[in-house]
Formats: sequence, C-alpha cells, structure tokens
Amino acid sequence: MGEFTINKEKVLQALSTVEEPDLKKDLVTLGMIQDIEIGVNQVRFTVVLTTPACPLKELIRRNCEAAIHEHLSPDVEVIIKLTANVTSTRDSGPMIPGVKNVIAISSGKGGVGKSTVTANLAMALHRSGAKVGIIDADISGPSIPVMFGAENMQPTITPKNGKNYINPIHQYGIKMISIGFLTPPDSAVVWRGPMASQALKQFFGDTDWGDLDYLLIDLPPGTSDIHLTLVQTVPVTGAVIVTTPQKVALADAIKGLSMFRQPQINVPILGIIENMAWFTPEELPDHQYHIFGKGGGQLLADKFNVPLIGQIPLVQGIREAGDEGRPAVMDTNPIVNDAFRDAAESLAQQVAIRNATREKTLPVEIQV
Repeated sequence: MGEFTINKEKVLQALSTVEEPDLKKDLVTLGMIQDIEIGVNQVRFTVVLTTPACPLKELIRRNCEAAIHEHLSPDVEVIIKLTANVTSTRDSGPMIPGVKNVIAISSGKGGVGKSTVTANLAMALHRSGAKVGIIDADISGPSIPVMFGAENMQPTITPKNGKNYINPIHQYGIKMISIGFLTPPDSAVVWRGPMASQALKQFFGDTDWGDLDYLLIDLPPGTSDIHLTLVQTVPVTGAVIVTTPQKVALADAIKGLSMFRQPQINVPILGIIENMAWFTPEELPDHQYHIFGKGGGQLLADKFNVPLIGQIPLVQGIREAGDEGRPAVMDTNPIVNDAFRDAAESLAQQVAIRNATREKTLPVEIQV
C-alpha cells in the first residue's frame, strides 16, 4: 500500500476506533489527534494526552498502532509522538490565572505524613513533565521548607502592574511558598485564625505563580479556618485524603473527607493515599510488615466510593531524605520511586477524569 492510498481522513477514521480508557470516548472526538503527516508507507501523528503523568500512555500508543495496522495496512510504519496538555475547568480569572488545577492535600489528623506525601507527589508530577507548585498552608507548623532544604531561602518581591508580587521559591523545579520562608526558623507563629487565613489569601493573590499544571495545597491537620478560607478563595479542583491504616487515623480521615463533601462545599474527592501502609526494611525489600494495620485505606475508599490512588510504604529512606532536605523520589530506591510515581500518575488520571466529567468548581460561599 503506497502513499496514494492513505490520507488524513482515513487515518482519522482508523483512530476514531481507539477509545481513551478513562474518558470512554474515542481520541478523535476528544480532539487528542494532531499533526497527521502521510509519507510512503508511513503515518506520523501526535497524541495529546490529558496529563504528562498519564499511566495509560503506552496502552494508548499500542492501541493507535493496532488501529492503523488493522484499518489501513499491516505494513505501514506508524510513528507516534506523545505530548500532553493538562486539562482544567478553571476560568482564567484575576486570582492565580495561570494555574490549571488546585489540589488540596488533607488529613484528619497530624502525624500521618501528609507533608511528606505532598512533597513527593509534587516531585513525581514534575518528573513526568508537569509544572508544579506547592502552597504550605500549615501556618503554625510549616514543613515544606525543611523537606526541600530551603529553610534559609527568602522570596523576593517584583512590582507588576502597580502591585508588588511575591516570587515563589524555586527548588528542584518546584515553585513553593510557605510562612516558613517569611519568618525566622526558630520562631513560633502564634496567630489567630483570621491572621492565618489572611496569610493564605496572600499566598494565592499576592504571589506570582505563572503557569502551573498543578498547585498542591499542603493543609494543616483537622478542619479549620484554613480549610474554609481555601474553598472560599479559589475554585478547588479536588481533594486528596492522606491517612495511615490504623483505626484512629481512619476515624479522623473520615471527618476530613466529610468536610469536603458537605453540600455547601462540594469539593470532589480525587482519592485516598494510604501512607505508612507497611514497613519494608531496606535489607529485605520483598518483605512487608503491617505494623499499623492492614487495608485501612482500601476500607475508607470503599466506604465513600472513591479510588485508593496510592499506598506508600514505611521506608527509612523516606524519612532520611526529608530530614536532609530533598523529596525521597530524588533518590534511587525503586520501592519508594515506584510507590510515589504510581500515586502521582493515579492522581493526574483522576484530575483528568474529574475535569472531563464534572462541572467546573466555583469558590464556595459559606455563612459562618
């Protein structure tokens, strides 16, 4: 079959038989096929994924190749370029106009490793090719500066359009802002709720975030003024609930999840991440010791009909990396890297599904 028997229309017809596995529509209808080029026994085109962290990218590639071979010719060479354009339901308003998705990382209680999960999710998403930022919304107990080795960094100010904007700290390719960058490391931030809420609003409105695919919000434990300020200030794409397997953590995680599901708030739950799911010694990488219980994260996900998007093992290297000022996914431990990569891919997948199937989020109006 030569160059005169294949044209762009036939290529599109063939690719219209390929379904996007999550969105359940064909790639052509979704507008994911671009830049078709026809050569001698050769077809080139680009597939625009909904996220660079798409866990199904190779499946989509294989299905496209199979469709061309089945519907056009088994002998034609198929060259596919995979790229991504992260989806969003946000309007480009005056508040964080270049940020496509705001994701709340929440937990019902402290000590479950929420900040560690946030830092490593951010790095895993960045490594996939996404543009990522973090707001450390824990005003009284900021952890992000320590975990990124940035305790002594201070943001600069840039005037723009008659207003002074904070330039977020850049570390390891992640943009971030925290009260920890603005106060002495050893000083306590003893503020009432309205002051802490005002600081969070400034992190959104007075910071020059530029273009981001994902802005992760590392929330404090519980359900406080900060949580209400978040959902009132910006449209939140969705929330991730971090828990550990034991009963006491699950009980508090349920409260955190329920807050986002209140009718007047109605922020989608993107999924559950079970941290410290089991203990794996470095010298016994195939062993799992369920010292905090087993299956709690899955029980929580099943109870509320949301996906379990990650199970992170308790590995000494995660703690060591955080203490040394770098996310653990920057190291070479395959157990850690695989766990956080899988969680980040699942998170990106759920964001894409949410954006394709649910109405856009609006800032919440709450009377308190």
